[in-house]
Order: sequence, then structure tokens, then C-alpha cells
Amino acid sequence: MQKQLYTLSALLLAGIAGNAQVDTTYNTTYYGQKVSQFRQIPDTDKDEIIFLGDSITDIGEWAELLNNKKVKNRGISSDVTFGVLNRLDEVTHRKPSKVFILIGINDMAKNTPDSIILSNYMKIVNRIKTESPGTKIFIQSIFPTNNEFTEFKRHQDKDAHIQTVNKGLQLLAQQAGCTYIDLYHLLINKEGKLDRRYTNDGLHLTGDGYMVWKNELLSKKYL
Repeated sequence: MQKQLYTLSALLLAGIAGNAQVDTTYNTTYYGQKVSQFRQIPDTDKDEIIFLGDSITDIGEWAELLNNKKVKNRGISSDVTFGVLNRLDEVTHRKPSKVFILIGINDMAKNTPDSIILSNYMKIVNRIKTESPGTKIFIQSIFPTNNEFTEFKRHQDKDAHIQTVNKGLQLLAQQAGCTYIDLYHLLINKEGKLDRRYTNDGLHLTGDGYMVWKNELLSKKYL
């Protein structure tokens, strides 16, 4: 464990020097629309299961895919780790039984250092554990992308960053007593890119991709 903690510390420290300029913005009009809506939804269900993240989560029709009305979608398109931290109180206030987190690719598109992304993840996990101690936390790996598509150029060619952050997230999960879910290796092709079977834009998933995601969660009995 000491070696793992040291490795995580090294990942957090790496890249901080010379990266004073970090884009911390997140408050788009869509973000404001979604957060204001989330805050109006009453806490009606016990043992809610929350999917928290960006557009990849947002697009998923989770309650229907999983045939479970207790599943709530808290994905917001274009969101970043700073945005999740800003709205996290709405999630922890609900005292959900489980939270599945997937965030970070938009941070990378804005050239946020890996160390900052991991630091923000640590803050997210620590706040959930403090504000909703009964909640089980699931940290999902950041997905691969495919640069054969040109629609989301800023998100492409981040392979090394994705792998570094995923390594840090796995160590963070071990350290914090959370569950790490490796979806990255289920979605890549032989070239190490997001498989064309699961995407039509190189970043987001099609229905077949969501079925891979769903089946992994169910087969491992995370739900």
C-alpha cells in the first residue's frame, strides 16, 4: 500500500510545475439549465443510484437501460471535474446508495494537467465520503477515443493522458476504499482506439457501447 500511495502522490505532483494557467470554467448555459433542474427534483426515492459525469453519462437512458427507477442521471454535457465539484452537494444531499463517477475527458480537451484532474477526483471522493458516508463509490475509467473521427478534435490524441489518469484513478480507488471499474479495455480495438463498433463520432457511445457498459456493471454485480 505504501508503494501505491507513493505512486499516486507522484502522479499528483507530476506536471504541476509550469502549469499555473488552468482553465477552471464550467458554467455553460446547458450546465446552468441542468443543475437548476436537478435542484428542483425532490428526494423521493430511497437507495438512489446516481450516474455522475459529462455527456457520455448524460446521453445514457440509464433508468430504462437498467430497468430501475431508482437510477438517476446526473450527467451534464461538456462538464469537467471543476463543474462536478461545484454541484456535488446536490448529489450528496440525496444520500444515494451508490454513485458511479465518469469525468475527465473534457478536462483533457482543455489541457488540464493530469495532476489537477486527479486532485479534483480526490476532492470529489472525499466530499462524498464526508457528506454521504453511507454511499458506495464507483470510479469508472476514462474511455478511449478514436482520432479517425474529426468531430471532436480537441478530445483526440490524449491516449497517454487517459492512461495516466486511469492509473491514478485505480490507485485512488484502492486508497479510498472505492471500486474501480475498468471500462477502457472493454471498448478499445486492436489499435488501442475506441472501437468503431461502439461509436459514431470517436468520443461518445452508440447503443452497442452502452450495452457493453451495462453488461459489465451487471456481470460484476455492481448494481
